[in-house]
Amino acid sequence: MELRNEKAYLYLEDGTFIEGYGFGAKGIKVGEVVFTTSMNGYVESLTDPSYKGQILIITHPLVGNYGVPEKKYEQGILTNFESERIQVEGLIVAEHTYPIKWNSSLTLDEWLKSENIPGVFDVDTRMLVKKIRTYGTTMGIIASGLEIEDPRKYLEKRYDEIDFTQLTSPKSPIFHPNTGDMIVVIDCGIKHGILYGLYKRGFSIVRVPCNFNASKIIEFNPKGVVFSNGPGNPNLLENQIKTFSELVEYRIPILGICLGHQIATLALGGKIKKMKFGHRAINKPVIENNTNKCYISTHNHGYGIISKNDIPPNTKIWFYNPDDYTIEGLIHEKLPIITTQFHPEARPGPWDTTWIFDKFRNMVSVK
Repeated sequence: MELRNEKAYLYLEDGTFIEGYGFGAKGIKVGEVVFTTSMNGYVESLTDPSYKGQILIITHPLVGNYGVPEKKYEQGILTNFESERIQVEGLIVAEHTYPIKWNSSLTLDEWLKSENIPGVFDVDTRMLVKKIRTYGTTMGIIASGLEIEDPRKYLEKRYDEIDFTQLTSPKSPIFHPNTGDMIVVIDCGIKHGILYGLYKRGFSIVRVPCNFNASKIIEFNPKGVVFSNGPGNPNLLENQIKTFSELVEYRIPILGICLGHQIATLALGGKIKKMKFGHRAINKPVIENNTNKCYISTHNHGYGIISKNDIPPNTKIWFYNPDDYTIEGLIHEKLPIITTQFHPEARPGPWDTTWIFDKFRNMVSVK
């Protein structure tokens, strides 16, 4: 059943004005407008901290049909959400519906309302995505149940100029005890799927705020360090880049994932640039460079190494994307450092690359 509500509007910075119907919360939200081609997993997408500061378009034509489950935890780690709350600024879909599923506890509409997130439906998402693919990501405003006289006054600051990791990182260390080696996760906004993938490998985990310096991290005597995924422009993260550079001196095994891959690249002397519209999906191919094997992987990034000329010295390409040749992973030639731009755990999505967690575990064990 389709839900109809009050009028809602989407304004884009180029002057585009789109009228639809509102669901979720009433209000005005501003963000960078991006899209995902994932056909399922809207619960995980909406709670992924990497989407902080963004208005998300879901290209699949019908959204909400299996509702929202109750949260489930294991050792303080969510097993069916990527964080405790919705992270997107707003949601845009073509059609939105009531759920029919045994474990649904809320409708998508109820969930958005409860977390003060506005949504717009009954709009041409195909047109929006074609526009973004042609001209690139754009700033936008959702106004649900309200009208705006001058949208331009809401666009004073751009997505690229804000450090969103301060909004998604914990304020103090969080412990997830286990039976194996202790690792520290530099939490810039980690997905709980990644956290769970590490925990299932036996690691005892300490998640620390992303502004912790190297000396604070080493106090935990970790056997390895993970730089997590997270939102925003990595070129703004001078503290995290400095921390990575300092940790390199300890020759400790390091795994960088998504934003962590970008921080590693910058710390080691490479370049990260804004992509035209990024990669956001659960079906992106990556090719392992030395074996020529293709894996299907989950992505959520708008920045990357877009040329092999931008990789850091003393690193080699581990993975690349065969569609646009974005570099999707690095291996350091002299140090125990590996990185992936994609998410190895893929929740939802394929499990092709979960073995990367095992590779990191082996690096830690050798150390």
